[in-house]
Amino acid sequence: MTLLAKYYVPGLAVEDHSIKVPLDWRINTVGKGFTGETLSLFYRVVCAPEHAGDDLPLLVFLQGGPGGAGPRPLNPTSDGWLAEAIKHFRVVLPDQRGTGRSSCVDSNAMGRIEGAREQAEYLKFFLAGSIVRDFEHLRRTAFDGRKWVTLGQSYGGFLTLAYLSLYPEAVTASFTTGGIPHVPANAREVYEHTFPRMERKTRLYYQRYPQDIERVATVADRLASRRGRDAITLPNGDPLTVERLQTLGSDFGMQPSPERLHWLMDTAFASGNGIANVHAPLGDQFLASVMQATASTPLYWPLQEFIYADGELDEPIGWAAQQVRDEHPEFAVDHRPLLFTGEAMFPWMFEQERALRPFRAAMDVLMADTHFGKVYDPLRLKRNEVPLQAAVYYDDMYVDSGMQLDTLSRVGNSHAWVTNEYQHDGIHHGGRVFDHLYRLALDRGDLEGVA
Repeated sequence: MTLLAKYYVPGLAVEDHSIKVPLDWRINTVGKGFTGETLSLFYRVVCAPEHAGDDLPLLVFLQGGPGGAGPRPLNPTSDGWLAEAIKHFRVVLPDQRGTGRSSCVDSNAMGRIEGAREQAEYLKFFLAGSIVRDFEHLRRTAFDGRKWVTLGQSYGGFLTLAYLSLYPEAVTASFTTGGIPHVPANAREVYEHTFPRMERKTRLYYQRYPQDIERVATVADRLASRRGRDAITLPNGDPLTVERLQTLGSDFGMQPSPERLHWLMDTAFASGNGIANVHAPLGDQFLASVMQATASTPLYWPLQEFIYADGELDEPIGWAAQQVRDEHPEFAVDHRPLLFTGEAMFPWMFEQERALRPFRAAMDVLMADTHFGKVYDPLRLKRNEVPLQAAVYYDDMYVDSGMQLDTLSRVGNSHAWVTNEYQHDGIHHGGRVFDHLYRLALDRGDLEGVA
């Protein structure tokens, strides 16, 4: 363990650390010396300044994603749950391998690997099995094997079930928010639920802001008429196509996403009066905002469908989202009113987006692959004794609530709090979600010896 820095931000005492982990856990054992290539695993430890010297219980945050780095808090309330958590815990904020300061994988890293097959095999090392083994090694080495509480948001819930499948003895209790995967996992099944929800979300958006129907249609018509050398481009040089415009719906599962999109469309036309104008150029502010809203974090889209790959697959994933989209003509680029797509990746992204082009050859290999590491152990989950308290958002756009509850019905000692008061990002909006989960666990006695 290496201490890199020790400092304060308002309301938080912070320590930055880094340890080494092996690229390939298949030829290594957690807690032992390593063979082969290693990666850096970066993590922060934060607590309330008044508790800087106190021996508090540990809580490790399992970040959403995939490909998501740990939070960079501005203060305890900048990420809603943290202010509540530091009342009870010393909080560990790791950057998952390949993200943030943990040997980040981006287009530059992919460019250094020769061969599509080699790139594909490399990307497999950045999925849940490796991430959980990293964290368990971190717990055993940097924290002397002390048990910890886990808090998993979104994809962090997938990591939670992986952790409980591999190392339940390491965990005192687990919390998840909007992140219980369906076990057995199936990518196509996920998108069969997602596209109907996206249609409903789009129609609700248009009902709330009917003036945007014409605005969106006019922008889409303009983009469709400008292809090839005449294509409208974003500030980074990427073409702005109708397909990319549709991905603005990826935000529809967050709060307050309809308002964000409404105000973005408010600046679409350089004429300045906000009225759809087929002759007015698209505004520079609008193009910059679209670029920012649709920009890809390095591993987010490349790994998106492979978080549903669990062991030996019966058939390749084969661009599952595109398969399902092709069965829904209402999502066609020439359909009006134009429908927005959600958290789904498509082959065109790896052609149109400069940051994703270096991943394209590897993606074609992975989409035809059926050999992945085993993530979940259904029998061990059925016999699970670690208290698991899950917040299930009834209207969750990304992780279907019915599928979450189905999985939880087969996980021992699990408890669901089902609510429609929040969207997928409820944990980040104030401290109420975390506090409610914490109180439920506390009242049940699940935190005995911890809190």
